[in-house]
Amino acid sequence: MTEDKFVYFFGGGKAEGKASMKNSLGGKGANLAEMTNLGIPVPPGFTISADVCELYYKNNNNYPAGLNKEVDANLRKLESIMGKRLGRPEDPLLVSVRSGAAVSMPGMMDTVLNLGLTDEAVKGLARMSGNERFAWDAYRRLIQMFGNVVRGVEHHAFEQVLNEVKAKKGVEADTQLDEEDLKKVVKGYKAIYKKHTKEDFPQDPKEQLWAAIDAVFASWNNPRAIKYRDIHEIKGLIGTAVNIQIMVFGNFGEDSGTGVCFTRDPSTGENVFYGEYLMNAQGEDVVAGIRTPLRLATMKRNHPKLYDELDGVRIRLEDHYRDMQDMEFTIQQGKLFLLQTRMGKRTGLSSVKIAVDMLEEKLITKEEAVARVTPDQLDQLLHPMIDPKAKRSAKVLARGLNASPGAASGQIVFTAAEAEEWAAEGKKIILVRRETSPDDIGGMNVAEGILTATGGMTSHAAVVARGMGTPCVAGCKEVVISGKHAVIDKNRYNEGDWITLDGTTGEVFEGELKLIKAKISGEFEIFLSWADEIRHAVKREGIKGKGFFVRTNADLPRDAKVAREFGAEGIGLCRTEHMFFDVGRLEIFQEMIVAEDAASRRRALKKLLPLQRKDFKGIFKAMDGLPVTIRLLDPPLHEFVPKTKQDVKALADMIGIPEKKLNEKIDSLHELNPMMGHRGCRLGITYPEIYDMQVQAIVEAACDVAKAGIKVFPEIMIPLVGIYEELRMLRESADAVAGRVIAQKKVKLDYKIGTMIEIPRASLTADRIAEVADFFSFGTNDLTQMTFGYSRDDAGVFLPEYVEKGVLDRDPFQALDQEGVGQLVDLGVSRGRSTKPDLKIGICGEHGGEPSSIDFCYRVGLNYVSCSPYRVPIARLAAAQAVLRNP
Repeated sequence: MTEDKFVYFFGGGKAEGKASMKNSLGGKGANLAEMTNLGIPVPPGFTISADVCELYYKNNNNYPAGLNKEVDANLRKLESIMGKRLGRPEDPLLVSVRSGAAVSMPGMMDTVLNLGLTDEAVKGLARMSGNERFAWDAYRRLIQMFGNVVRGVEHHAFEQVLNEVKAKKGVEADTQLDEEDLKKVVKGYKAIYKKHTKEDFPQDPKEQLWAAIDAVFASWNNPRAIKYRDIHEIKGLIGTAVNIQIMVFGNFGEDSGTGVCFTRDPSTGENVFYGEYLMNAQGEDVVAGIRTPLRLATMKRNHPKLYDELDGVRIRLEDHYRDMQDMEFTIQQGKLFLLQTRMGKRTGLSSVKIAVDMLEEKLITKEEAVARVTPDQLDQLLHPMIDPKAKRSAKVLARGLNASPGAASGQIVFTAAEAEEWAAEGKKIILVRRETSPDDIGGMNVAEGILTATGGMTSHAAVVARGMGTPCVAGCKEVVISGKHAVIDKNRYNEGDWITLDGTTGEVFEGELKLIKAKISGEFEIFLSWADEIRHAVKREGIKGKGFFVRTNADLPRDAKVAREFGAEGIGLCRTEHMFFDVGRLEIFQEMIVAEDAASRRRALKKLLPLQRKDFKGIFKAMDGLPVTIRLLDPPLHEFVPKTKQDVKALADMIGIPEKKLNEKIDSLHELNPMMGHRGCRLGITYPEIYDMQVQAIVEAACDVAKAGIKVFPEIMIPLVGIYEELRMLRESADAVAGRVIAQKKVKLDYKIGTMIEIPRASLTADRIAEVADFFSFGTNDLTQMTFGYSRDDAGVFLPEYVEKGVLDRDPFQALDQEGVGQLVDLGVSRGRSTKPDLKIGICGEHGGEPSSIDFCYRVGLNYVSCSPYRVPIARLAAAQAVLRNP
């Protein structure tokens, strides 16, 4: 912005602003200036910059010195061009006052139309237009809009007057009222205005103008605008600009009209002119639903000259901006005017198609195409969704955390066992639990969706659901479960009742809603292949080799297969503990846990060895030619022990010991803070036979599939290391086991042993730990938990309020805390590579699929990110965009 200049004029074929000034002029003002300079017919006006908004709030709602003079000077210039004056009774100049921030926020801030009309000016407008009805209709619209926007009078108060006049005349539509009826409406509106404001409707047009400007600036911080910015994570804007522009009227008669159009179909992305319009109407009539708009095809048939002119503007604007445009237009007495153009909002499907088509049309480059599609838009293509028509009339029962995207309908069940039983009968079920545990894995696996009353974005339910691609709403506090019923929104829901979940929004709906499958177009893989080209080609200083890669977190062969189909370039985390929950395995594992001595544990582990080996073979086969990182047992043992009397008795009978003795053993495993207790590498050191069995199973499986001609690259990951000696001891043991197996199998096998960096001390001592590690993988779920001192399963109770009150910008379990936890990651990378410059480093926490976290991982030098299978396409795009943002 030029120093001390706050107002920018556009009109007469010239503009003081341009498109690149949108941070100051807002998107609307910058584009009005740009269109003016292009010679496109735009009603003249001027823009008060967003810098004024910033100063307005800084100075306790006071404008900067000199603004009044600038506005007056530009108003006189506008009056000179138009040959009219604001409020002149015989031929009044009327203006609109509209908001316009740098980022489009449709409908969130305020607008006032027809400003400048008074009791005298309305008569002049009637004489000048030769249309008395039109003039009084414009006046009643101003009083209602000004009363609502500027003075806070509720819409329904005005609507009541309008409805009474229509009822008295016996008509239903506003258009059926004549000028005498509208005079009565204006009289009633003025009475409503005075009743609510204790003042007469202002008859000074300058007073109207400044009151409207005040209202638009004030609307920057109205609740809906603040909420919109929060939802869409719009940050860093200085405020809204205000656009004052002459009014053009689409309700002048049958040769006038108004409409909204897109240069391409915003739903499908097809290169067709798409839009709606109404003749003899003002802009709000098109969107209010009072009259049914007409398609542009009707304009082409009935008003071919106007259509051709509008189509020509469409082509010029899209070629100029090189993106799909959303245009608003008005036709006044046969003359076309453009009121706005902006980058059109679009679905995920259309976003991909438009990017691909525009590259083929040579409008944009490959890099621009990849940058145009947001990860959220791509996500829409991967999950079922609720039919928008069904959603409009659906009853929202509650809202929780949008823990795993997609939509699901099903009958409520409250236990995992019942979920499996009902699913076996062919029923669609929603598993509703206070919280889930590893024991629930069978029920979770067959559920259409999962709803929990507690837990956060990295709770067990959330992590497992995302891995399975199952929709999940977590931490829904409104759900109160008691036995086989739940109370949601004060209503009782029994087992078997239908509900619908939207895991993308976190909403819970009553009943069964229609779902539609997301469409994956032929352009989808073409587009992602471009993203892959960009991230595969990158070469970073100080990092060996090219590329920034995307792996997956997968525990079972079927998960690995899905991930590979989505483009995963290896497995970054295979959690071995999830393999123990299948029928017939859990009992053996429990037998090992409660064993009295090492010999008894080895006997149980010997039974598990072939089962683990089989699992690893399946995963290696699915990932033929790609690296597979397998994490040895991590959770505390108490998570696996039987919980019910019935299960305790069954296990006691199986292993032949008294129930009392078994209960004593189970009680001895209880820990006050198990997440920081006897788990991870601590288990491997105190019970070395557990890790020995797992390493043996991994290496035997790798040797067997290698013999079958499959390329295998096993990476054994030891969890929760915080001390050099922990990893040194466990590596020594693992190497010994692997060496024996390789010698027996007589196979050449290249394997690696590394660790998860998930304890702050590991980052601080990464230079020492790297001495005995082939790779690092940051487990940022636990690293976040331990750095903040938050329990990730319980923090959902207060973290939403922390974000709402600005204590935190975002939930640190959803997006990596770059300021704090990020320092530990950066430190771990630099210290690890100070020992081993070629150390391969990745991330396998839930942050590995979150775009801003992926960008950070690229910047600090990670080789890869790893995420759940259904996030892999999103991570591929986010990784490419990270490369483009950080050249």
